[in-house]
Amino acid sequence: MTGLTIIIADDHPLFRGALRQALLGCGSETVIVEAGDFDAARTSATQCPDADLMLLDLSMPGASGLSGLITLRAEHPGLPVVIVSARDDAATIRRALDLGASGFISKSASIEEIREAIAVVLEGNIYTPGGYQRGPEQDAEIGDLINRLRTLTPQQSRVLSMLAEGLLNKQIAYELGVSEATIKAHVSAILLKLNVDSRTQAVIQLGKIGATPAAAA
Repeated sequence: MTGLTIIIADDHPLFRGALRQALLGCGSETVIVEAGDFDAARTSATQCPDADLMLLDLSMPGASGLSGLITLRAEHPGLPVVIVSARDDAATIRRALDLGASGFISKSASIEEIREAIAVVLEGNIYTPGGYQRGPEQDAEIGDLINRLRTLTPQQSRVLSMLAEGLLNKQIAYELGVSEATIKAHVSAILLKLNVDSRTQAVIQLGKIGATPAAAA
């Protein structure tokens, strides 16, 4: 495993160090980029467009629950994202995978398990912890919501994430370099796909799967 660029996004320096140690054991040519909060993770993904993988803490400053995953999958659909979390119950793992994660690593995993997980994902496969059985979503409302979120285009997902950050249409238009009319069209499509009547209701829906940014929580 050489010639790789891997982004570690976790707000705990000691755990970032542990992940770095695991990754450096994979090959001397592995380039590791560290991010201590979600904004830094987004910046790192933008500055490293050819990154091979991101290891993303499920909850870190700037993102809460699955919001970080939703945003990154929208902004960088070609970047495999593996969730690394101490919260490793079956429902959390399943929802992360349903929303586009390429794998899930428990923070209690050994260095050997971490290396195995990374190897599996870099081969184009999905990694889940040993013993995990992927069953159906137990909460029908959440299952329906996830299915609706998966119908959003990458651009619509980006707009939805920005709505959750409290940005106005004109601010989103500026950030994305498009017209305000385009953003209004995206918002209308989002409301239709999520079966809600307002921007506020759309953000509330995200909150139901722990996907609302910490600043708005």
